[in-house]
Amino acid sequence: MILKAENLSKEFIRETKNTNRFCAVQETNLILESGSFSVLMGRSGSGKSTLLHMLSGLMMPTSGRVLMDEKDIYQLPDKKLSEFRNQHIGVIPQGQTALPSLTVLENICLPYTLFGEDAHETEALALLEKLEISDLKNALPAELSGGELRRMAIARAFLKKPELILADEPTSDLDDQNTKIVFTFLKQAAQEGAVVFAVTHEQDAVQYADRLFRMDAGMIQEQNSFRS
Repeated sequence: MILKAENLSKEFIRETKNTNRFCAVQETNLILESGSFSVLMGRSGSGKSTLLHMLSGLMMPTSGRVLMDEKDIYQLPDKKLSEFRNQHIGVIPQGQTALPSLTVLENICLPYTLFGEDAHETEALALLEKLEISDLKNALPAELSGGELRRMAIARAFLKKPELILADEPTSDLDDQNTKIVFTFLKQAAQEGAVVFAVTHEQDAVQYADRLFRMDAGMIQEQNSFRS
């Protein structure tokens, strides 16, 4: 699978000083291919999360296109885009998105149950085991730590074995050991054929990355040499 951003940009309207337009992401061209783990770094407010949201089909760009194998995802009607995202894209969002009334296992199975499919609990339990939270399968989100909630969200994003995995600060709230588990997990997904793109401030991510990008003031640039 190939993900392309063509002339992609995002502006927001706001009241400030002499202008009411803020360009969060300047015109961007990007190609990400199967089997590659790409990492995007940069300061807070540089446009990283906005770019990721556009790539995931969650935020309409001001201009440009997002193509998955030449399919322009923003040309799909809303319902079809939701179904496409459910089938092909795994998103690990920043912050906590668990439904408080559901158990950990039920939250992880949402990508199936939201569209009336069988829950696939066996696959969900295998992911819980890999992320070392299998003992929490029947717990409610309120009983979990921030790091445990994070790993639950990662398991949910991976449940359908998506071709594209987009992660926004996937190791926030995690200690060093669990940070290593998560980056190893993302790297393995890329090695198995997925397109993996992670936004992070975590310097340890560099040692796992096949490609490293930096973003500053809405502009993205690939770093050609980043390993010692």
